[in-house]
Amino acid sequence: MPAASQPDPMPQVREITRELDFPEGPIAMSDGSVILVEIKRGTLSRVSPDGDISVIAELGGGPNGAALGPDGAVYVCNNGGFEWHQRGELTAPGGEPDDYIGGRIQRVVIDGPDAGQVTDLYTECEGRKLRGPNDIVFDTTGGFWFTDLGKHKDRKSDTSVLYYAAADGSKITEVVHPLTSANGVGLSPDGSRVYVAETHTGRVWAWDIDQPGSVRRDGVGPGGGHLMHGFSGYQLLDSLAVDGDGNVCVATLVTGAVSAISPKGELLYQIPVPEHDFFVTNICFVGGDSHKAFVTSSGLGRLYEVQWPSRGLDLAYSA
Repeated sequence: MPAASQPDPMPQVREITRELDFPEGPIAMSDGSVILVEIKRGTLSRVSPDGDISVIAELGGGPNGAALGPDGAVYVCNNGGFEWHQRGELTAPGGEPDDYIGGRIQRVVIDGPDAGQVTDLYTECEGRKLRGPNDIVFDTTGGFWFTDLGKHKDRKSDTSVLYYAAADGSKITEVVHPLTSANGVGLSPDGSRVYVAETHTGRVWAWDIDQPGSVRRDGVGPGGGHLMHGFSGYQLLDSLAVDGDGNVCVATLVTGAVSAISPKGELLYQIPVPEHDFFVTNICFVGGDSHKAFVTSSGLGRLYEVQWPSRGLDLAYSA
């Protein structure tokens, strides 16, 4: 497969801060700030446009993906925690730690007198404990899709799951199982398809959605999925976001970039961060009227603002 081309000209990239403790799950806010998680620190934090960092809530464990819900609260995938390793300047997550708190979906109030209040919304599905919830996206009905990558320890590793759940805590459904290291999740602009990126296979899968929480299983992939794109060489995948053209923009580990895949599955281009970081993990867009995106360079603790080649996409719920 040919290598991805680069946009011409290359987008402008501005560093906002380099003081974060393994950031992920960025959410663009209307005041120009970015709400994100700091996985190693165990917090939901806010980064101002000038790079100041403040803690909204202490979440414990390993807060991972995050999204705004229909009630204005932030919903967080908490993976329960990691072991941590330091490789020079690079911080790297590892396996299940001794102080693992279990996987959970958390609801965090971010405004008003109850700001910082944390509720554990889900910890299991049909008697099976959540192990390592990772990434999350809401649809226009108020429900959300999320991945559970699972955990590994010693020589044991979990299989992964794609779930769908109600924001009020009333219902959670296992939609696709098994997957392999399911990480990023996103929806097409019209909400008719759900995409999942698998970390260790370097594959992005797609399913057509019948109704909220239900997919068509007419492909040959796991759970009847369709292979949207398989990356060549040793490129691992993290979280993803969909832009206004319907391109799936997936953070690409090892390469240290964000890769844009067309709706037809063609790798269009890869945009690297200024200083190579194995763990480029997330991208979010400001909205459909903007070319601005935010990218987390987690291993080096950095947040970047990027002028993206395509316009962004208005999510179901935004600040």
